[in-house]
Amino acid sequence: MQSSFALRRLGATDADPYRHLRLEALQAYPTAFGSSWDEESARPREWFAARLEHMLMLGGWLGEHLCGTAGVFVHDGIKTRHKGTIVSVYVHPDARGSGMGQALIRELIAQVTGRLDTLLLTVEASNTTAHALYRKLGFEEYGREPRALKIDGRFYDEILMALRLPAA
Repeated sequence: MQSSFALRRLGATDADPYRHLRLEALQAYPTAFGSSWDEESARPREWFAARLEHMLMLGGWLGEHLCGTAGVFVHDGIKTRHKGTIVSVYVHPDARGSGMGQALIRELIAQVTGRLDTLLLTVEASNTTAHALYRKLGFEEYGREPRALKIDGRFYDEILMALRLPAA
């Protein structure tokens, strides 16, 4: 169910809206990300621009506003370049329920199918909404990392999930 949003790959020229949305996500939902607001808010605009130039990062737009992101980090080692890890998945509350999150992940899958064999991701164990979405899209659990994140002295487990992609 696609609402009135548009998806497209983000590039260096999108660094400002990407940085703004990313920092908002890190501050509002610290358990959903391995990175922290403290670390990333100190990074210059150029760091965000370089990140967008060197990895596949999709953006979901409502009009002129970037409201969602999802990226794939592709491993580059000889023995690991067959797989990628989904990162930076976030949909702003204004766009939730629109189908944007599902559309972002489906588009990532479409863009790497034929180039990668496996997509990996982690989801914080209590994030049942994200976990259900990933299962709906075919991801399967293959493990759980206890105490994966430590935030303000509290530990959070992460569920590890994988999707085998069709061969090229």
